[in-house]
Amino acid sequence: MTESTKYSLLNIANGNRFSDTGWLLDDPDGDCPSLIRADYSKKQLDPTAVEDGIYRFSDWLPIVRKLDGSSAPVTYKSVALANYLELQNLYITFSGYYPEIGASMTTCSFKETEAYSVCGRLRSDIGRVLVVASAGNTARAFAKVCSDNNIPLLLCVPFDNINALWFDKPLNSCVKLISSEAGSDYFDAINLSNIAVRSSKFIAEGGAKNIARRDGMGTTVLSAATFIGATPDYYFQAVGSGTGAIAAWEANMRLNCDGRYGNKVMQLMVSQNHPFVPMFDSWNARSRALLPLDVDNARRNAEIINAKVLSNRKPPYGIAGGLFDALTATGGDIFAVTNDEAHKAKALFEDIERIDIHPAAAVAVSSLIRAVEQQRIDKEKIVMLNITGGGEKLFCKNRRIYNLVPSKVFSVNAAENDVLSFIETLDFNN
Repeated sequence: MTESTKYSLLNIANGNRFSDTGWLLDDPDGDCPSLIRADYSKKQLDPTAVEDGIYRFSDWLPIVRKLDGSSAPVTYKSVALANYLELQNLYITFSGYYPEIGASMTTCSFKETEAYSVCGRLRSDIGRVLVVASAGNTARAFAKVCSDNNIPLLLCVPFDNINALWFDKPLNSCVKLISSEAGSDYFDAINLSNIAVRSSKFIAEGGAKNIARRDGMGTTVLSAATFIGATPDYYFQAVGSGTGAIAAWEANMRLNCDGRYGNKVMQLMVSQNHPFVPMFDSWNARSRALLPLDVDNARRNAEIINAKVLSNRKPPYGIAGGLFDALTATGGDIFAVTNDEAHKAKALFEDIERIDIHPAAAVAVSSLIRAVEQQRIDKEKIVMLNITGGGEKLFCKNRRIYNLVPSKVFSVNAAENDVLSFIETLDFNN
């Protein structure tokens, strides 16, 4: 099946259907902001062998090639945490490094699902440098995938978050990093990436607008449904942009069309790390538009939270097909979890499930605990807990670790010409 017949693209706002010309992030004829969605010709999913990594779900990935080194999320039925919470059907989908259950993502984050899908959509002859803005884990995943597969990459990450850019071997010189200054946040890094793609040398990865990013993240739900034999009733995940939850909603709809996993609406139960809670505040006001944010307060709150990867000031929340629509369609909700609550949940999970987890995953665990305490879920129904990162301590133990150093750190007020002049001198050749 060729790319043109494997899927068509759908404008969520107006229903316009069109073909993918290779790297579309929007509907060329769209007249209002909207995500676009892949509609796959193959309606029933046929996963291949576990050894195929994330590409075992390639029926529902918009890829033109398969890259080396991928791993798929692993789902297992919880015993310890399920007993603690008195849940009869708690399933944990784990993206990270946990050899005991077969999880082997060496960046220890579900952002690998995005990177292998996005880079698999990128043609090898594109002739441009991929630009990715990240608060940390996404950058680590893209750096690994691009380094291992000789794909030129420019990363834009806030300086305060570059400690997330650790690796178990030196990176290929095709990967470069620039940063926004200390005290800046993810949105400042996004501004750098927006400047970079004004040069014809670079191409925007696209974030939530890239169908490959969302469909890669949707493999968490595909992992759960194919393991369980049914679509979960509840889905718990911490969110910064909400892209993973949007992807879960889209995967749910595809599974319903498949017909073998039930016909149900999976309730999205997502969470943010207080006090950085722009989507929580907007959702509670039932406002499609994000409520106004004071920039200085937002940066300060981003510094306070432990789960730095959840600090997106301009997420795809109100756009057609975005998180507001996903929560509305699924009867979902957003929780706000403090650092202290997340810390306690992290300690609990690591004690009884026997694996370390990332701060963002701990936020999701805390929201599940609260939902149970508040009797927000039916204890007999299927609950999916998306552990979006873990096993980092285990993976790094007794390994030499290498850190990626920025080629340059820019002020948040850096002139566009100064940024462009510098990045155009970078050499991405091997």
